[in-house]
Amino acid sequence: MKGAVDEFRRIALPGKGPEDVVVLPDGRLITGLDDGRLLAVDPSTDEVEVLADTAGHLLGLEAEPDGSILICDHDRGLLRLPAGQGRPTVLVDEIDGRPLRFASNAVAASDGTIYFTASSQRYTIDRWRSDIIEHSATGRLMSLSPDGAVAVLRDDLQFANGVVLAPDESYLLVAETGASRIARVWLTGDTAGESDVFVYGLPGYPDNLSVGSDGLIWCALATPRNSVLEGILKLPPRARRVLAKVPERLGPDPENSAWVLGIDFDGEIVHDVRLSGVDFAFVTSVAERDGVLYLGTIVDSALGVYRLP
Repeated sequence: MKGAVDEFRRIALPGKGPEDVVVLPDGRLITGLDDGRLLAVDPSTDEVEVLADTAGHLLGLEAEPDGSILICDHDRGLLRLPAGQGRPTVLVDEIDGRPLRFASNAVAASDGTIYFTASSQRYTIDRWRSDIIEHSATGRLMSLSPDGAVAVLRDDLQFANGVVLAPDESYLLVAETGASRIARVWLTGDTAGESDVFVYGLPGYPDNLSVGSDGLIWCALATPRNSVLEGILKLPPRARRVLAKVPERLGPDPENSAWVLGIDFDGEIVHDVRLSGVDFAFVTSVAERDGVLYLGTIVDSALGVYRLP
């Protein structure tokens, strides 16, 4: 489905890099900037309020039922901003004695367990392309139990990114950006602890995931699949490691695109929305509420708003 320009608008922000966007129960949006500011945005007035400042680099966000906000801070780890407060607390800042870097996305289960991803153990966000090219699969999925115990559930994901829970919380879905797929990790039943592929062969590189008010999984495709990159990924590991060190300007450029998918929990694509002619690109997150899509990106100083036809 091609999106109409007149159904799209921008909400200007006082800074760059609103990587994730979440809709609160009261209809406001929350998003974070690359300078550590956490913002609340009223989409009816475009008014922006600063809720907190971590002095880090904010990525994935998650609103909890009690009004607290989970924050994935690339520099500082997994944080929580308690409801009504302006100073986040650190939940996890190291794993196995090493600093937690590149925390990407998080989701909270009904029993209080928090599941969260880290995209890479080898590269920081300024070199995210190197991780994709090297294709060494060091992305992690972790859990933080209510008693404070941290467990690594997967440490072999291809640039682990967005994460959502199944409606019955029997499994987790994790976007693997570097593999153009969504992985499934079972949490309950006879298959607990096992993994499989929920959706593979996506037409672009998936970033954040969210569950909309329509019950669908909304998946941001940062950019369409690139034939040059796909060829590189087929090379031997040693060759990929060499190419990962090539200056970014010489590597394959992402195509400018504003593209999101709505997927049901059977893995079927229900909505394929690719906006054309809009001043917005490299969508890294999408949140749906009552037929309206709110879009985030790491390359702009604005959120996008698009009403589905």
